Amino acid sequence: MQYRTDLAVESLASVRTREGITEHKRGRYFRITEIHIKDDKAGQPLGKTKGRYITLEGQPLSRFSDDYEGMAEELAGELRPLLPAEGCVLVTGLGNAEITPDALGPRVIPKILATRHLQAELGEEETFLRSLRSVAALAGGVLGQTGIESAELIRAAAEHIRPAAVIAVDALACSSLERLGTTIQISDAGISPGSGVANHRLALNAESLGIPVIAVGVPTVIGMRTIAEDLTGRRPLPMREEMMVTPRDIDRLISQAAHLIACGINLALHPQMDYADVAAL
Repeated sequence: MQYRTDLAVESLASVRTREGITEHKRGRYFRITEIHIKDDKAGQPLGKTKGRYITLEGQPLSRFSDDYEGMAEELAGELRPLLPAEGCVLVTGLGNAEITPDALGPRVIPKILATRHLQAELGEEETFLRSLRSVAALAGGVLGQTGIESAELIRAAAEHIRPAAVIAVDALACSSLERLGTTIQISDAGISPGSGVANHRLALNAESLGIPVIAVGVPTVIGMRTIAEDLTGRRPLPMREEMMVTPRDIDRLISQAAHLIACGINLALHPQMDYADVAAL
């Protein structure tokens, strides 16, 4: 019986062979695990494609921490090496803003410092703002709202603005109560929106867009079977349809996690800025 999870670190724990897979641990403000999958064949037992999967685990993201600045900077430090050194970056927020557990992506986008338009609009005296990296931000809703697949919309935008990379932010599913709302996953393998809740949509990755796609997500839902097993110590009988459960403080989790991820992305994209600059903007 396989529990649904978007987290590579959870998938790795359930497989017997790790051929073609390496694992490294580090971190100061987070417990960081980086999993590198050599090729698609090595990733098959995990249900993952080749690439790097970086998991940052810590305290509940729904609470404000005294280490918040360090957490944002550490998140930026993990994200920055995955990005191309130059060129415009398109940051996209996946998910449905009307459904709180799925609203992480849309909540991040208003907090992203979009600068693509500044070169044409600012005067010569605005030297600092003109020096910032070109960034565009987009949250286009979900298929049920727009009739357009997220991947189709992002591909159309990418064809027009020609970014060097895409950062896709989305809510994830996990199979461990300890990681629910406490974990951030970064991956350069792209993302398949909705896969954690069996609602597969077109994939966003280098193959589909022709440019690097870095996925950033937080698990906001967990399967009911996992909770039942944790409470009883026994594997429950299969359910006709899996139920997904979300934390009681989901509103605060989405709000706080969106702010932290936006800070991390802004710091990664604009290294000339410090945390105080990003927080002020």
